[in-house]
Amino acid sequence: MPVFEAMTVLSPSAALLTKTLQPKITTNHQTPIFLNKSTAKLESNKIISICSPQLSNTKASAISGSPGIEAGSGLVSEDTTNILDTVEVFDLNGNAIPISDLWKDRKTVVAFARHFGCVLCRRRADYLAAKKDVMDASGVALVLIGPGSVDQAKTFSEQTKFKGEVYADPSHSSYKALQFVSGVSTTFTPKAGLKIIQSYMEGYRQDWKLSFEEDTVAKGGWQQGGIIVAGPGKTNISYIHKDKEAGDDPDIEDIIKACC
Repeated sequence: MPVFEAMTVLSPSAALLTKTLQPKITTNHQTPIFLNKSTAKLESNKIISICSPQLSNTKASAISGSPGIEAGSGLVSEDTTNILDTVEVFDLNGNAIPISDLWKDRKTVVAFARHFGCVLCRRRADYLAAKKDVMDASGVALVLIGPGSVDQAKTFSEQTKFKGEVYADPSHSSYKALQFVSGVSTTFTPKAGLKIIQSYMEGYRQDWKLSFEEDTVAKGGWQQGGIIVAGPGKTNISYIHKDKEAGDDPDIEDIIKACC
């Protein structure tokens, strides 16, 4: 995988830092590509060399791998839950829904994507959906929210065939409320680069059309997401994982323990 492609997979905003690329538009799962050991090592070294955390002196501040903490215990403050109660997301029909309604009357696992074209987010969607039968058996809903438009959410849903519910957050209000990290130093890291290679080898693909839409390039390129387990009850957030960097997936068993 070319070095520039790996950079732009991590963030469409990287396209603004170098020459214009005319990307090939692809969808999620296609025929997997396989690298031999020597090629994979070479590509990995290239990624590491361009993904140095020294790209920014700003150190990410995030909580990751949390075992889950009740909202009132300090991780999710009362102010945060109050702000979340004012946040609206949009379903695939364009209807506005208070985000806290997604878990008001049920327990819900909510995944926050980096953006709808992100290859790592497509991998995360599958990683969560693989446990949907366990969630269903416990009466737990599975939701994915992305920082983009309803049309982008529809395309993501159609391409990935995600088994859960998909919502759009065009204003990024939920990301701000939960204080998910954003920035160059959280996007270009060696681990993120290696996970890009792994995802491509497994057959996942970035959607370049979604990735290069104006809203994503302008606002979503550096955004990181996370995962929460919430409900029943608007203020009951029992688990939160804030991605420290792109592709920072928590242990799936931690999520299952928290929700089921």
